Amino acid sequence: MDTATDPAPAKPSASSAAPFAPAPDPAAPPTPYPFNDDPAYRVFLDSLDYLKPEEIAKIKEAFSFGEAAHRGQKRLSGEPYITHPLAVAGAIAEWRLDSTAIIAALLHDTMEDTGISKEELTERFGKGVADLVDGLSKLDKIEFSSYQEAQAENFRKMLLAMAKDLRVILIKLTDRLHNMQTLGCMRPDKRRRIALETLEIYAPIANRLGLNTVYRELQDLSFKHTHPMRYQVLLKAVMAARGNRREVLSKILDGVQSKMRDSGIEAQVFGREKSLYSIYRKMVEKRLSFSQVLDIYGFRVVVKDVPSCYLGLGALHALYKPLPGKFKDYIAIPKANGYQSLHTTLIGPYGMPVEVQLRTEEMHHMAQEGVASHWLYKDTEKSAAELQYQTHRWLQSLLELQSTAGDSAEFFEHVKIDLFPDEVYVFSPKGKIFSLPKGATPVDFAYAVHTDVGNRCVAAKINYELMPLRSELNSGDQVEIVTAAHANPNPAWLSYVKTGRARSKIRHFLKTRQHEESAALGERLLNQELFGLGITPSELPDASWEAVLKEGGSKSVKEVYTDIGLGKRLAAVVARRLLAHEAALPNAEPAPHTSVVIRGTEGMAIQLAHCCRPIPGDPIIGSIKKGQGLVVHTHDCAVIRKSRSAEPQRWIDVEWEPEPGKLFDVDIHVAARNARGVLAKVATEIAESGSNIEKVSMAPDPGFYTTLNFTVQVANRAHLARVLRAVRLIPEVVRITRERQEE
Repeated sequence: MDTATDPAPAKPSASSAAPFAPAPDPAAPPTPYPFNDDPAYRVFLDSLDYLKPEEIAKIKEAFSFGEAAHRGQKRLSGEPYITHPLAVAGAIAEWRLDSTAIIAALLHDTMEDTGISKEELTERFGKGVADLVDGLSKLDKIEFSSYQEAQAENFRKMLLAMAKDLRVILIKLTDRLHNMQTLGCMRPDKRRRIALETLEIYAPIANRLGLNTVYRELQDLSFKHTHPMRYQVLLKAVMAARGNRREVLSKILDGVQSKMRDSGIEAQVFGREKSLYSIYRKMVEKRLSFSQVLDIYGFRVVVKDVPSCYLGLGALHALYKPLPGKFKDYIAIPKANGYQSLHTTLIGPYGMPVEVQLRTEEMHHMAQEGVASHWLYKDTEKSAAELQYQTHRWLQSLLELQSTAGDSAEFFEHVKIDLFPDEVYVFSPKGKIFSLPKGATPVDFAYAVHTDVGNRCVAAKINYELMPLRSELNSGDQVEIVTAAHANPNPAWLSYVKTGRARSKIRHFLKTRQHEESAALGERLLNQELFGLGITPSELPDASWEAVLKEGGSKSVKEVYTDIGLGKRLAAVVARRLLAHEAALPNAEPAPHTSVVIRGTEGMAIQLAHCCRPIPGDPIIGSIKKGQGLVVHTHDCAVIRKSRSAEPQRWIDVEWEPEPGKLFDVDIHVAARNARGVLAKVATEIAESGSNIEKVSMAPDPGFYTTLNFTVQVANRAHLARVLRAVRLIPEVVRITRERQEE
């Protein structure tokens, strides 16, 4: 959809009429757009010379159809609406896309803004055109709770259409580019919102597809509308610098051209200027003033083949000294978007750093047009085919993300993470290269290899050394993942993974596991309620369950169990609804009241409260919390005192299984004289009592006495008593207590 439009037809003003001309008839049909006299339309037709006559005729028919559909509609600038689809189709034709794509570009807003149906487009222009237009149309028939939700769902629809046909995103990017070029007529707040969306989503997608020209222009236009004052100041500074440095740049250009000729290398050498947004971003990230950004100009050397790239690099390094650590070989290891070049930074005249890129003609086409070069240049067929394959793999990964994401907002978040432009290249033990975003960890690498490798990951070796899983990877690292058959993803991984794939897979696993554990807990809670009402769960007929499922809109009995376990439903309410539909057992006698028995090892469905850290032997009580399941507290926990009396229906009796078979964390405070070796003595006694020390800290400013804080692991209350007794016998210890959080 054109974001810079006003769908309502513009009314003619009285002032525009001739002095004595009759007033225009409001019921008269809108005047057709005089496209045959429009130079833009003629230029557009001239650009179609690569198509067959019958295809051009079909495009003319599509233009007439679109013009009639949009007739009377105007953009906010006052121009006829059809000028926008014409501009989009013209840009598509510059990439030499097929007639189907051009027709879809001409009609891309007809379904959304004029009421033309998909069936009508299919009948008139074929299924291919209709599918493309449908993929570009927003979901306007669905009510969304917020703009963010609508944006996320529309984005998901567009990306899924793009995964089926890449032409969808090419049309969408040209549509967005033209909207950004004509954004000046909109309100400042709307301009800023659209520009931010472009900067966060559409510019990175253009970069990911290798559409460098579109990427840079979208960035600069977004910068212009998000920070208009900064944009103008920086533009003036660049224009002034261009004049001041002209002599130096001319000297460098002549020097590079002469060196290439002397070395027998056929080359085109031309200067290039960094985009305003990239200069601004460098100033912000490195906290530099404009005068400190010296490399706003660079040079590009285009040669005939790959060996000439490396020969040219040697010639340049002989001409000017290279800056150490500033050489990058994207020919040997291309970027994920297919970009290939040699990058080097040289110390030029007057100590000015000069960035130079060396590439072949084919690489130059790929760098500028990316996937669009598949249609543009037949001589880049081999490279374009490789890029098409890489793009296809990326699109398939988007489909995988979509299948595991919980909702549109989560999918939106994962894709935004995956569009990071900065990359690191790491190697598997077998030498396979993996491209990951900057800041990626071994967990990201594990999920990039395979989902099962990620789910079973327990440790990682980086360059043959065992390293923490949260370590950041650097380009050139060799990474080996250590797995274990019974290992599972850790929720803490979500705090440091960088790729959308890893984040999506971890969330999906945890959500699935939580649902399974919650279903088991919910079944136990409901059975307890039914037993308390004198009903054996197995005796309930199917009709009772069917009636309850129909009332609650649930799909299965397991879904009801899961809702109970997650605290979304109360077991007592579900039990009574089941009995309300059960007439066969009216005289059932209530069974003696029973408690839910827990081990403490159930997983995510049952959680031990951090405020009181209950352990076996403590009298305990459980609270059903929505979305969390059963949270277990000690009976005397100060934190729950008020809520127990306020919501008694959410509290259930819980008791420990005789032998839970695991260790539980307990916080203890030890007050001791500040004597040499006291920490070692306390730690020794804790260890000899059969307890692990999970964490230890001490008062930051110890005096004559100091407080040592331990998190220790014990099997039960009796085990804790043995630990406390052993520590209390140390002569330096004055007091030892178990931590209890105050209300």
